[in-house]
Amino acid sequence: MIPTLSPWQQLLLAWLLAVLAQAVAWAWQQRHANAGLVDVVWSYSLGAAALLAALTGAGAVLPRVLLALLAGVWSLRLGTHILRRFRAENEDGRYAALRARWGASPGKWLALFQLQALLVPLFALPFVAVAGNPQPHWHPAFIAAIAVWAVAVAGEALADAQLARFRADPGNRGRTCRAGLWRYSRHPNYFFEWLHWFAYVLLAVGAPLGWLAWAGPLVMYVFLRWISGIPWTEQQALRHRGEDYARYQRSTPMLFPWFPKEER
Repeated sequence: MIPTLSPWQQLLLAWLLAVLAQAVAWAWQQRHANAGLVDVVWSYSLGAAALLAALTGAGAVLPRVLLALLAGVWSLRLGTHILRRFRAENEDGRYAALRARWGASPGKWLALFQLQALLVPLFALPFVAVAGNPQPHWHPAFIAAIAVWAVAVAGEALADAQLARFRADPGNRGRTCRAGLWRYSRHPNYFFEWLHWFAYVLLAVGAPLGWLAWAGPLVMYVFLRWISGIPWTEQQALRHRGEDYARYQRSTPMLFPWFPKEER
């Protein structure tokens, strides 16, 4: 029988598993000089943290099953998408820029990989909140959670597919994707990734620690907007696409989709 763990025990175990996984990933990248694996492991580690919380939580069966299904599928899709890109392309420009400064420095790369492991329990806070939800029956918030999750995951998958199709055409080299969702937001994949975290806010309605679920969308927004998402991506785009991307910045909303401005 699987024992019930406290939320803090769940977070500690999720962190320890992420530490081990990222240590293995770090050792691999030291041999192959490609740090993109850190993002693959991070995505799968969050799914593992959600499954761990669902299995060991003290809440009712229904919210825990929904947590396992929604977070598990989300993690599998995102991690596999990043893995395919990691295997098909050269090292991500963000890490290539760091490699130009750090070289093969083991300590700095280990710190980067373990920082990603440390973020796993932070982003797993919504999972432990849902896993402790005592609501045993269907609730309108649960149905809303599934709807939000479906829209978010489908939107992110569509944005990823549209960008991949654009980048696969050699004629688009040096140009900025404005196809589909990318016409209305410079980062539609990030927008839907952020939206997805509200599913756990809804699944945590009625939970004693339900307020913890708000950490998901709040922390994700901070990271996307100011730390590791948009700033890095846009700096890289400006370096490679210059004025074409600058025009895109002037005409297209940064994150929240809206109609583009007409350039004159």
